[in-house]
Amino acid sequence: MPLFDFRCRACGTTFEALVRAQDAAPQCPKCSAVDLEKQLPVPAVTSPERIQAAADKKRHKEAAKARRDNIAMDIEAEHHRLEDH
Repeated sequence: MPLFDFRCRACGTTFEALVRAQDAAPQCPKCSAVDLEKQLPVPAVTSPERIQAAADKKRHKEAAKARRDNIAMDIEAEHHRLEDH
């Protein structure tokens, strides 16, 4: 299915539209204008470096969450220790 990016010349909205030969020309979803500029497609590029960077970022986020969880558990444990005394 041909999916294209468009920019409305009337209001500047950028959007995607499915464009088939038998369909009418797309309209801007914001202002309904038909004066649209088809945008150049941007290919998705993947490289080993980008994959590694994404994996590193995910690990960093998971480690930060684990540290926050551990701090919260330590605070709760300390709170219970103080209540018991």
